[in-house]
Amino acid sequence: MFEAKFDAGMVLRRDTALGLALGKPAPAAGASGGSGAGLLGKREADVARLVAEGLTNKRIGTRLFISERTVDSHVRSILNKLGFSSRAQVAAWIASPDQ
Repeated sequence: MFEAKFDAGMVLRRDTALGLALGKPAPAAGASGGSGAGLLGKREADVARLVAEGLTNKRIGTRLFISERTVDSHVRSILNKLGFSSRAQVAAWIASPDQ
């Protein structure tokens, strides 16, 4: 539990983290425009949510009707855009209150 919350805190935007530290309420999930304030495209956001559910690339591809290779490409793009190195970090980011 602690590690998940810690990881979620590590991916907060600076202004959000400062606001929380100062006692301001966290922005609503839809207030930032969804999917990390536009960091991810719609399909990337779909893939990220399924990564957070623990699905493999093959299962994600089956669920979204895309190839496993396309899923792999989306996952690599998500990791690059968010500056992450693991699927666990993506899951923590999805679980964070900003998402």
